[in-house]
Amino acid sequence: MTSRDLLEMMRELDARGEPHALVTVVRAIAPTSAHVGAQAIVLADGTLHGWIGGGCAKGVVIGAARKAIEAGEPRLVRISNDGMEEDGVEQHTMACASNGTIELFIQPYWARAALCVLGETPAAEEARFLAGRMGMRLADLADGAPVVLVATQGQGDEAALEAALRSPARQVLMIASRRKAQKLRESMRARGIGEAQLARLQAPAGPDAGAKSPAEIAMVAMVGVLAVLRSRVEPAAAVAKPQGTFVNPVCGAPIDMATAIHVETYEDTSYYFCCDGCWTMFRQDPAKYAAIHRASPAKA
Repeated sequence: MTSRDLLEMMRELDARGEPHALVTVVRAIAPTSAHVGAQAIVLADGTLHGWIGGGCAKGVVIGAARKAIEAGEPRLVRISNDGMEEDGVEQHTMACASNGTIELFIQPYWARAALCVLGETPAAEEARFLAGRMGMRLADLADGAPVVLVATQGQGDEAALEAALRSPARQVLMIASRRKAQKLRESMRARGIGEAQLARLQAPAGPDAGAKSPAEIAMVAMVGVLAVLRSRVEPAAAVAKPQGTFVNPVCGAPIDMATAIHVETYEDTSYYFCCDGCWTMFRQDPAKYAAIHRASPAKA
């Protein structure tokens, strides 16, 4: 295929909204059949159109291009057996007996949506603006993107969060304090959201930077979004289950903290419950039962 053919194919792919990557040979050291300037297009399913060298490099190029499409991030790839390593260059072994060297630049065109922002708040609008500035495609519904940012800030929090957690999104971020996030997690459990779904929730959405204005809050949240899209989020450490018993201030029964059905935090104290009834009563008047807990000689 000529350069004009490839350009026309890219226009058609963009028009149809199909993700793809343009691969360009930027360096070739003999012996190799590739030459500088050779180009190819790789589709999301691994189909390659064009020419970037023989079969020895084809599998590596297709694999690297598909990863670039998935991440939405360009890559510089080196296929060689010379043992050289450079920062920012993805190294691969040359399978051909000729031992030539090829370096390729892979530019993905990520046609599918990268992010869905839920909410009609000023912070939500700022987040959408920042996403556009970064070239991210936005989806209207949580089902249409791998990452969802919940920016409702008190306007339909539970409904939006439930929709996000029930979607196939691999990560859900929420603009919320840790205390509010804990309460929302309990609400989600009451709505039937499982622990595996809740494990995808990241709240607060970004680092603690002292953000105040909607623009600042959105910027911090988008740092969290970018970290997820670039796969820079560290796996959450396993949280040890609490040990011992806790006296339920509603009914007075001792509760095994490790097997409690509900945990409610109030004024920096965690309260453990083994049934929905006591948990619901506590939430209706937490100050009353917190006072009972403080006055109880048998408290945990």
